[in-house]
Amino acid sequence: MPEPGRNTTPVRPALVELTLVRVREFIREPEALFWVFVFPLLLAVGLGIAFRNRPPESVRIGVVESAPAGMVAALDSAEGLSVVRMADDSAAAQALRTADVALVVSPTPGGVIYRFDPSRPDARNARLLADRAIQVGAGRSDPVRVEEARVSERGARYIDFFIPGLLGLNLMGSGVWSIAFAIVTARKQKLLKRLVATPMSRAQYLGSFLLSRLVFLVLEVGVLVAFGALAFDVPMRGSWVALAVVCLVAALAFSALGLLVSSRARTVEAVSGLANLVMLPMWIFSGVFFSAANFPKALQPFVQALPLTATVDALRGIMLRGTPLTALGGELALLALWLVLPFVTALWIFRWR
Repeated sequence: MPEPGRNTTPVRPALVELTLVRVREFIREPEALFWVFVFPLLLAVGLGIAFRNRPPESVRIGVVESAPAGMVAALDSAEGLSVVRMADDSAAAQALRTADVALVVSPTPGGVIYRFDPSRPDARNARLLADRAIQVGAGRSDPVRVEEARVSERGARYIDFFIPGLLGLNLMGSGVWSIAFAIVTARKQKLLKRLVATPMSRAQYLGSFLLSRLVFLVLEVGVLVAFGALAFDVPMRGSWVALAVVCLVAALAFSALGLLVSSRARTVEAVSGLANLVMLPMWIFSGVFFSAANFPKALQPFVQALPLTATVDALRGIMLRGTPLTALGGELALLALWLVLPFVTALWIFRWR
């Protein structure tokens, strides 16, 4: 028989209680819900529409009025070119200088001259298209028969490339920002100072942030992947188990970075600067919006060492190429390293006040 007046409610472990606190704090913040769940979908919609599959755009080229009629007719019939008549060379030069046209075609005695800026890719392409049209119109025939087989494959579009990158970016942002700001806000309000007097350990407090991230991870990943598949037909060629493992390890690694960023910061301004310092290089170098291979070879060791690079590469491998989990050992090992080292360092340097 319990003693009269004695509380018989079972006491849950401190780690469980702290994790539930973190979950309730997140749910009660509409701004956090917007940035984690709504903003990535809006970004996917915007870029999906901007980079949707559509017919190739025609390049504007200028042709002076003195050009032979046969040359102008050949250029008019060429696919991918939009011909603009120019009164003279002076008007053509002005149009080229102001980027109204990408290429100017002027006749010369017995030939033709192309004026263009070789640093512009559209100008180089216009030069090739215009020269082919003029040469074929003059009677040139190709010695080799050429045929075209135009294809449009799921997985080759920009939106297919972008959705895994956006997923990795969302894992990083929600891990670093939400945890770092929650801890610094509690420290600023002197809530951490009160927790010092409790039997809770530092590891339990910091570990509760990692566990709370897992509560929303399924929803966070599932919403974005499902939206990409339903709205843009983004493929999922690999294993869902592999995707879940990569997202889990990545979420924990970025959460550990958030703990490290906030371990000593005392103000929102300070943690904001530190979080940007950590995340900005990954925004730029990790291949979210374009391939990381575009950076020089000298930078590749730094680029490949970033946790977001490993996350994005692994997610694209699973979703677009069907890469099995056994082939992602390097990426998972790097993410595990980014999980252990920041978390251990945060435990070491963390201050309640």
